[in-house]
Amino acid sequence: MEAPAPILRMSGIGKQFPGVRALDGVDLRLLPGEVHAVMGENGAGKSTLIKVLTGVHPADAGDIELAGRSVAFGSPLEARQAGISTVYQEVNLCVNLSVAENILIGREPRRLGRIDWKRMRARARELLARLELDLDVSAPLSSYSLAIQQMVAIARALDVDAQVLILDEPTSSLDADEVDRLFGVMKRLKDEGIAILFVTHFLDQVYEISDRMTILRNGRLVGEFLTSELSQVELVAKMIGQELEVLDKLHGEAKVFDRPLVEARELGRAGAIEPFTLTIHEGEVVGLAGLLGSGRTEVARLLFGADHAGTGQVAIGGEPTPLRTPRAAMSHKIAFCSENRKTDGLVPDLTVRENIVLALQATRGWTRPVPREQQDELVGRYVKALRISPADPERLVRDLSGGNQQKVLLARWLILEPRLLILDEPTRGIDVGAKAEIQRLVAELSSGGVAVLFISAELEEVLRLSHKVAVLRDRKLVAELPNDDALSTEVLMETIASGGRDR
Repeated sequence: MEAPAPILRMSGIGKQFPGVRALDGVDLRLLPGEVHAVMGENGAGKSTLIKVLTGVHPADAGDIELAGRSVAFGSPLEARQAGISTVYQEVNLCVNLSVAENILIGREPRRLGRIDWKRMRARARELLARLELDLDVSAPLSSYSLAIQQMVAIARALDVDAQVLILDEPTSSLDADEVDRLFGVMKRLKDEGIAILFVTHFLDQVYEISDRMTILRNGRLVGEFLTSELSQVELVAKMIGQELEVLDKLHGEAKVFDRPLVEARELGRAGAIEPFTLTIHEGEVVGLAGLLGSGRTEVARLLFGADHAGTGQVAIGGEPTPLRTPRAAMSHKIAFCSENRKTDGLVPDLTVRENIVLALQATRGWTRPVPREQQDELVGRYVKALRISPADPERLVRDLSGGNQQKVLLARWLILEPRLLILDEPTRGIDVGAKAEIQRLVAELSSGGVAVLFISAELEEVLRLSHKVAVLRDRKLVAELPNDDALSTEVLMETIASGGRDR
């Protein structure tokens, strides 16, 4: 059977920014009625390609054809009017307005010069029905979950007779049930003949939903492949340009830890986490497993002094030690990489160098600045050790890819030579190459005697890295499991589901 003609074709696309060639001769074609994934590490050129397609950036070279007609969009509005709609990772809607207003904002039906509210609500219900959603369209968008808000954004995108729908990291904040719901919508739209361009870091999702994929590396095209004909191992190898060594469990043989470093004794905070007891030994990697909202981050914040405990105490080296502030924790060599690197970690308008030395400067106080020579030496060492790219310490950190921003945050804390490093979702939203590097770093730190509290929603990652796993459910620590041969993702899921009652 002959394949349909592409609804979209990008040929030889080039784009250069000062000092960076973001795209170099990239091709992309989308067929009607297919889900097409664009894959690549952070910095591979995925976002730039989308921005060139949707008129955010003009291409320096190459051609774009939509439905056989040459196009060059001067703005996202022009692209949207031509039938190319984009739904971004951060839902770009007005949560204080109603569902109907969000769907039809700027395109409200009017009668005698005024908004026809009845027609607008009817049109909004019609668009949502296309996605098999029945909502109160007069209710404020804020009254619905993030997953529903994502669907509303898609309904808005479809109101302009979209031929191409771009979904940029749409599942990053969704749970498994919400992802299934979104995939159901994508399949229905695909059956209607819409071409869907899907960008994600979750490999399992790519193999579940996509028909074809285009792989980019360092701004260049690696190739276009049928998803069914490319294994995950081959995909990763093509994305990073080398065979990716599969990491075994960090510990290998079972290891006995006999030097407690940090002990939480009936530590708790009302409304956040019920009293729990947990011991972390020198050189031990302790994984925290649990569903979203189970209390993982709350445990981390108590151990770093970011939140005040209402009950219990922390002991360091066997001695009761009050950790009432992050500065107190830092004085005991405890470091914390927050889950949200953009709002709780990095300062986007500072340089890589300034971000890296921030915690060190805080320990000295602002009256004793870190000498510039010492800054340059330390920053240069960690930029090289963590392979931060580009290796320019004077580059603004906001201009780096997500994976390299995460490395900058890690460098900030590693400079302090911590005894306990708390990592809250350190690999979320970064590519497989950067993820592997961070996992290897955890293994190296553990071998050097650094204790690590590792939080991840990916149970396979928790198992790969941890010596033991503490399981949380409904803001309670319900089980503490040694990471031996009997522990698997299935056992962890059963423990989470049962609340530890069967163990």
